[in-house]
Amino acid sequence: MRVALAQVVTGRDLAGNLALVEDYARQAKAGGAELVVFPEAAMRAFGNSLLDIAEPLDGPWASRVRAVAAELGIVIVAGMFTPGTASDGSGVRKVRNTLLVTGPGVETSYDKIHLFDAFGFAESDTVDAGSEPVTFGLGGMTFGLATCYDIRFPDLFTENADRGAEVNIVCASWGSGPGKADQWKLLARARAADSTTVVLACGQGDPASQGLPVRGSAPTGVGHSVVVSPFGDVLAELDGGPGLLFAELDAGVVKEARAKLPVLANRHRF
Repeated sequence: MRVALAQVVTGRDLAGNLALVEDYARQAKAGGAELVVFPEAAMRAFGNSLLDIAEPLDGPWASRVRAVAAELGIVIVAGMFTPGTASDGSGVRKVRNTLLVTGPGVETSYDKIHLFDAFGFAESDTVDAGSEPVTFGLGGMTFGLATCYDIRFPDLFTENADRGAEVNIVCASWGSGPGKADQWKLLARARAADSTTVVLACGQGDPASQGLPVRGSAPTGVGHSVVVSPFGDVLAELDGGPGLLFAELDAGVVKEARAKLPVLANRHRF
């Protein structure tokens, strides 16, 4: 199966971000991809208000993404914001940091479980955490979902593998700073090796690569989307700027890796 990672730099404007999704989805389809992955916060970049744009999965933004996927015959994974159930200290309802997955024969979503309360940013101030891992099937393979800060927590990736995932998708808007891009790649490699899955780690591009400012402590992306083998080898990588990265997936490669390195079968739970 051929897949693509769309490393984009989104902004405040929902329509402009939708146009990016459609453009890159068309490029991915033209390149032979059956699945295209967009970053976290594809709907609107962090550093902007999220409460005023959160919408249900049948709202206008998600519906347009769904229509593009149907028109092109491609599965799209994209980060958006949906209404939460909890409220902040002032009684304002929080949002959920959601991955929409839509396309021929596939319709599901994942709410980010681990919220980014680190490096001076408090995602939990405005975001309501999810609680349940999510996997989906496509082309005879099973894919697990994760979002950004989730990548620091191995149990989610091994749980997805226990649920049948041969591939883990990570959508991110990674915070910048000294060593952060190296951490992103290190963690993607580690989670692939932990779970003996292929990891498709798609991040927002670095706004600085487009001459755009970084908004305070908001995590707005560093680029360096990567495809990682079940042994933790980086198979392909982008730089900091926008781009489209293609990869070929083969369930047989994962099966072979698990036969040689059966960490899932050998591990103990304490």
